[in-house]
Amino acid sequence: MTHNAIQSLLLKRFILATGTYALAILLLWLAIFTGHFQGSVSSAMVGTALVMLSQSVLFAIFFTGCNLRFADPSLTQLQVLLGIGWQTWLIAHLDSARGAFLVFYVLILLFGLFHLPRRAFIRSAALVLFSFAALNLWEGYHFQLADPGLAVLQVCVLFIVLVWLALYASYVQASRLRMRQRRFALQAHQDTLRGMMRQLEDLVATDELTGLFNRRHFLRLASRELQSLDAGVVHGLALIDLDHFKRINDVHGHAAGDQVLQAFAGVASACLREGDVLARYGGEEFVLLLPDCDAERLTACCERLRLAFVDVELIGLRVRDLSLSAGMTLLSEGDDLDHALHRADQALYRAKRDGRNRCAAAWENVDA
Repeated sequence: MTHNAIQSLLLKRFILATGTYALAILLLWLAIFTGHFQGSVSSAMVGTALVMLSQSVLFAIFFTGCNLRFADPSLTQLQVLLGIGWQTWLIAHLDSARGAFLVFYVLILLFGLFHLPRRAFIRSAALVLFSFAALNLWEGYHFQLADPGLAVLQVCVLFIVLVWLALYASYVQASRLRMRQRRFALQAHQDTLRGMMRQLEDLVATDELTGLFNRRHFLRLASRELQSLDAGVVHGLALIDLDHFKRINDVHGHAAGDQVLQAFAGVASACLREGDVLARYGGEEFVLLLPDCDAERLTACCERLRLAFVDVELIGLRVRDLSLSAGMTLLSEGDDLDHALHRADQALYRAKRDGRNRCAAAWENVDA
């Protein structure tokens, strides 16, 4: 979840808490009109103003993002403590109707159920019980309790409810922790599977000996490039064949032939730019695709590869006169890949026929 999304959720959660305060203030004034509020109207107005002020300050903190500077950006514990304090003040000014307002203690604690740590939640529950019990003890000490038996019953009910809430909060938080651990484990498995899938894709797309793309993957890439080719843009295509490769295998063995293939792959990869595609087309034949390339650059690239391969020295092998032949063609919009490969193959045949170790282009005049 993004930073802005989290901040938006925290702001919506605060607005929900503010709505609960608005309902509580509405009930406060209802208690005044019904005669159950023992304080003065001015004290009720001061209490209402303080609640509105505190909520305005909190709204400014959330709206400006200052809450992100705290360890708990939701400011849950602060909001719970403010709620407990205001609720205790309200109950202290009620007569026998205070029992009906005890439910707001439960709402305040539920607000912190998913965000408060276990110990902080238990401390908040203990503060609720202490506040309500201390209020009744104070009034009992000053002989102000209208019904001591009812006060004892209310304290006991509140105690049972708070114990149940604390146990339930522990269960919920333990369940969330297990779900989080399972989610992390699942994410780790998914990352592992994605890594394995990438490895499988690489194995499917890569020639094991040379590390280059294989024929199937090259044809897929080239077809995609050809389909997305814009008007006026030209790609270069070349078929490259290592000269006298069968003789190298017959004289020096297949291990030497493999080393020659690997040497060409290394030399060619070093000569190409990023974005150029080189693949093993089959046996000693390779295919090269140069995006956004004209005839001059394609010829220069193939000549550079040819000269670099001629200068290759194989470690531990005395293979002389390494060379290659290349057949080149250009791809333009609306061209067919099979036809282009056929043109390059015909140009490669001419290069072989004319003595090898050379590059021939399909656009050259054959009869010249």
